[in-house]
Amino acid sequence: MIGRIRGLIVAFALLATGAIGGCAPADGGEVTVFAAASLRDVLERAIPAWTADRLSVRFVVSTDSSAALRAQIEQGAPADLFLSADTANPARLADAGLADGEPVPFAAAALAIVVPGDNPADLRSPADLARDGVRIIAAGPDVPITAYADRLVAALTRVDGYPADFVARYEGNVRSREDNVRAVLAKVELGEGDAAIVYAPDARSSDRLASVPIPAGVRVAASYAGVVVRDAVAADAARAFLAWLAGPDGAAILADLGFSPAGSGVP
Repeated sequence: MIGRIRGLIVAFALLATGAIGGCAPADGGEVTVFAAASLRDVLERAIPAWTADRLSVRFVVSTDSSAALRAQIEQGAPADLFLSADTANPARLADAGLADGEPVPFAAAALAIVVPGDNPADLRSPADLARDGVRIIAAGPDVPITAYADRLVAALTRVDGYPADFVARYEGNVRSREDNVRAVLAKVELGEGDAAIVYAPDARSSDRLASVPIPAGVRVAASYAGVVVRDAVAADAARAFLAWLAGPDGAAILADLGFSPAGSGVP
């Protein structure tokens, strides 16, 4: 594999009987999925559900920043399916001729401001993110959560009582920039930072975190999309799984984990 994939690799060896509609048995071997780090819990539930009544198949899932994974695909890393925490990275693959078909939106998610469970910095509102000495953990400039967080911070400057230089003060408090949103989450869980902006489903996934309420009317939605990679070996299976994830069965799993339907904005 060209380049370095930093994310977790999870292999699902799941044997089941049945058939994938329109999918030949030869397409059933191994499906390699590159997925945004925030989709790790989703795939741990979606893959067993999808394979339960279908052709025997093994999934290999690599999770990391969507931008990092898209770059790996551009450099020739073998993948069948790319699931991104935005629409821009799948669109970039499609525009470069590296996708088999158009990107398929499959979910949306609100953002959340998280703090360690004991909230040592005593953050009570997003305005406190601009307070002197607050340690904010963020992601790198190309990671999708960064663009969404920037939009949220900009929207907060329009809230009554927030300082005009709120954006600059927030950025001045950023203490580290991590490779993906799960790495951001981990540092806050460990108390290595006082706060971070993450996806709401990630905030729900940890019992070691608390959330700071975002003012009513200030909402930023993350949009998730997937695309089958042009040179996919298991293209039919990848296409079928993506369609299922974007359909009612996948939507039920996504909703249970805090996601919203694609195009619905935020809850």
